Amino acid sequence: MDKARQFAQKQLPDKAQRHKLFGSVEPGPRTKPNEKSGMTDVQNTKKDFLFDLDAVGIANVQHPITIASNLEPETQTTIASFEFSSAIDKSSKGTNMSRFTEQLQTLQESGFSINIETLKHFARDLAIRLDQNDAEIKVSFPWYYERRGPQSGLTGMNHADASIRVHYDAVSGHTIDVSLAPFVTTLCPCSKEISEYGAHNQRGEVSMTVSLAEDFDETSIDWKEQLLEAAESNASARLHPVLKRPDEKTVTEQAYENPRFVEDLARLVAADLYEMPFVNRFQIQCRNEESIHMHDAIASVSFDKQSQS
Repeated sequence: MDKARQFAQKQLPDKAQRHKLFGSVEPGPRTKPNEKSGMTDVQNTKKDFLFDLDAVGIANVQHPITIASNLEPETQTTIASFEFSSAIDKSSKGTNMSRFTEQLQTLQESGFSINIETLKHFARDLAIRLDQNDAEIKVSFPWYYERRGPQSGLTGMNHADASIRVHYDAVSGHTIDVSLAPFVTTLCPCSKEISEYGAHNQRGEVSMTVSLAEDFDETSIDWKEQLLEAAESNASARLHPVLKRPDEKTVTEQAYENPRFVEDLARLVAADLYEMPFVNRFQIQCRNEESIHMHDAIASVSFDKQSQS
């Protein structure tokens, strides 16, 4: 006989009784209005609330998006994290949070392809909808790009974290910052110099944030591709998802031929960004995950091309 059949079946109370057992109670009397027109709007209370607030909004809003890329895959769907905000003055108690997600849904229904022009319209329309003088949207997403082995030609998918921040001000217009954080290989120049043979290397991350020129044309320039090239071309070697032995030999030798301190990498990437006409300002943060030390090595540089003497 099946062992399960040897035990008497437990007699359970019905579902309503079980809910009552675990604390559920009958609904109480309803005295407050159900219609929006009769509800108290606490958020829109007008008083002197002591301080203006720089930003009020919502963050960590997950949503599928479509993005375009000059590198394969040229059209890709990914998951983005959104942050929406606007400033409010001290006379306002709060903002209407639901309008942020309502605006997002409106964009979704009209076909949601993430690009700078779309986000500029989004930020302006959001400010109008909130009845504020400014609004800001930041969208962060993983960007994927195809990478071939240098000898085998075998392909795989690399990725880097990307983001776009668009701020709209009714007086000054739009400010646009974009960021990319790819990984690279760096080989230590000191280790190469002092060792009889070999040199240690590490994986490095190059985080770049740039402020785009007002006339930036995304139809002719893919900023993701440009920033990726600035990071990878100045490293000791690029990272690859697929490496066969001939590929590994090539990449290892390339790294040995191009040693880079973390300081070197930051300065070389800065030089490339400085030469890009569509970049007004930039911030670079490089971090090497050291392979023979317990610490990471870091270097950063900021530069504003518009304020240079």
